Amino acid sequence: MELGIHNWMRSETIETTIRRVSALGYTKLEIAGTPEQYDTKSIRQLMKSHGLSCWGSVTLMLGERNLLARDEAQRARSVQYVKDIVRMVKELDGHMVSVVPCTVGKIVPDGRPEEEWKWAVDALKEIYNYSEASGIVIGIEPINRFETYFINRAAQALALAEAVGPNCGVCLDTFHMNIEEADMFEAIRAAKGKLVGFHVADNNRMAPGMGHLNWKKIIDTLREINYDDVLSVEFCAPLDRTPANPYPGSIDENPENLSAEQEKFLADHGSASVTEAFYTMLTAESFNTLSKLI
Repeated sequence: MELGIHNWMRSETIETTIRRVSALGYTKLEIAGTPEQYDTKSIRQLMKSHGLSCWGSVTLMLGERNLLARDEAQRARSVQYVKDIVRMVKELDGHMVSVVPCTVGKIVPDGRPEEEWKWAVDALKEIYNYSEASGIVIGIEPINRFETYFINRAAQALALAEAVGPNCGVCLDTFHMNIEEADMFEAIRAAKGKLVGFHVADNNRMAPGMGHLNWKKIIDTLREINYDDVLSVEFCAPLDRTPANPYPGSIDENPENLSAEQEKFLADHGSASVTEAFYTMLTAESFNTLSKLI
C-alpha cells in the first residue's frame, strides 16, 4: 500500500501542499475536484519533481451539483462536472475518481426513491462510459446521513455500482463507516474486488491516530481482501471555539486561495481554514500512524 493525501483540507496553493506532503513522505496526491483551478501539465511536472504522482480525485458535490436532480439540465451540468474531473485525472496520469452522487448537505429529495435511483443510474452510466473510454476508474462513495440522505452505507454503494457497470467500484471512508456501518470490517470485506479507493480519517475526523479507530485491524482487513492500493488521508479537523480548545491558534484568520465553495464546505463541517502549523501536524500524524502499519 501507499499513502496519499487530499489537498482540499487547507486553503493554500497546490505548490505549497505538494512541497509539504512530499517532504513528509507521501507518494500520492488525491487532487480536489476543482478542475477549473489547475494547469494539469505544470502540476504533473511539479508532482514528478517532488516524487509524487496523482492517485485520483474526489467530486465536491456542492451548490447545484446533483446527479439525481429532478431538473434535467441540472443533472446534465452535474454529469459534465464529473466528466471534467475524469479528464483532469487522466491528464495528471491518475487512476480513479470518487463520486458522491448527491449534493452534500441536501436534505429534501427531488423525487420518489425509484425516480432518484433511475436519475442516479442514468447519470452515472453516462459518466462511466466516459471514464471507461478514458481509462479512469470511478468509485461510488457512501457518506454519512448528516451529509446526504442518498448512499450512506457500503451495501448501497455496491448496489449502485452494480447497476452502473461491471468496472464501477466503490470508495470507502473510515470516518463515514464508523457512523453508518454496523461493522466496518464486514463492510470492507463485502467490497472485496470492488474497492477502488479508501479514504482515511479517525472517528472524530482528525488525523488517523488521534481518535479511537483500530488502524491495525482496518489495514489487516484491507490486506485480507487483497486491497494493495492507496490510503488517501482526508481529515477535516473539527475546530473548537471554546476555552477547552486543545489546539489554540489553529484557525487561519487570513486564508490564502480559499474559494467560496471550500469555505462553505469547511463551515458546514464544523471546521475552517487551519493554520499551516496545525495542518502540518495533522499531516505528519497521519503519516506516522499509517506508515508503520503498511
